[in-house]
Amino acid sequence: MKKDIVSVLDLTKEEFSEVLSLAADLKRKRKEGILMDILPKKVLGMIFEKASTRTRISFEVGMFELGGHAIFLNPNDMQLGRGEEIKDTARVLSNYISAIMIRSFKHSTVEEIARHATIPVINGLSDLEHPCQILADVLTIQEKFGDDLKGLKVAWIGDGNNVCNSLILSSVYTGFEVRISTPKGYEPDMDIMKTAENYGAVIKVFEKPEEAVKDSDVVYTDTWISMGSEDEKEMRVKVFSAYSVNEELMKKASENAIVMHCLPAHRGEEITDGVMESEQSVVWRQAENRLHAQKALLVKLLTQ
Repeated sequence: MKKDIVSVLDLTKEEFSEVLSLAADLKRKRKEGILMDILPKKVLGMIFEKASTRTRISFEVGMFELGGHAIFLNPNDMQLGRGEEIKDTARVLSNYISAIMIRSFKHSTVEEIARHATIPVINGLSDLEHPCQILADVLTIQEKFGDDLKGLKVAWIGDGNNVCNSLILSSVYTGFEVRISTPKGYEPDMDIMKTAENYGAVIKVFEKPEEAVKDSDVVYTDTWISMGSEDEKEMRVKVFSAYSVNEELMKKASENAIVMHCLPAHRGEEITDGVMESEQSVVWRQAENRLHAQKALLVKLLTQ
């Protein structure tokens, strides 16, 4: 039976742990020069409505290293870009390839592809969630603090966007406490927060960034201007000016705190250059772990 990863919670708690454990193992093997053809002749079709650096490259390299192949699909080069129904595209692709990864403006598009495809569908980013990013992030946090993350304090500063939503949902499985500070009107999705809390997750909202960061073990931020909101840049820079992760803010975090950013970063806005380049920063490890987490996810979906 095919499985889709449209949301973090499409994985069970056991599957979530299995993917992270496999990702860590694949990472170790890669560093030892061991690459295994686990997915020979498998083909991943990658639909990109949005530009991409890390998502595209990590999935392409990941499929290659697993012995498979990845195809870049630009909607403007497909009949999808000329008005073909999403469900028709999903059905056709299901006859040609092994899995679909889609990076879309609308979460509903990912859901519709998954609903009509007979092969696994992976959400490579939508306006609501970014589950692939969060798998890499949790792997990164585990590398610093160990596999048991229960009670760890993770502060999210800035825009309550898709990554923030997936971080909140991941706390259902990790047990860490999510501490959120965003400007009014830029909070994470309320339904997602309620879902996480119904599972027993601890989600706290603070008015001031300093309150959220105080004694936190992880400080996470993201760009203030996501793709699709470029026309709001001037306004957003003003609204978010008090939510920059800078050296002064980091002094309030725990002594061994790490700083995370899923990239691309606008240095001098949501994060300072000094914090980005500090010893506390694990930004580059996060980016690297996209490769390992996604390889593990592909193995999980295509070998069951």
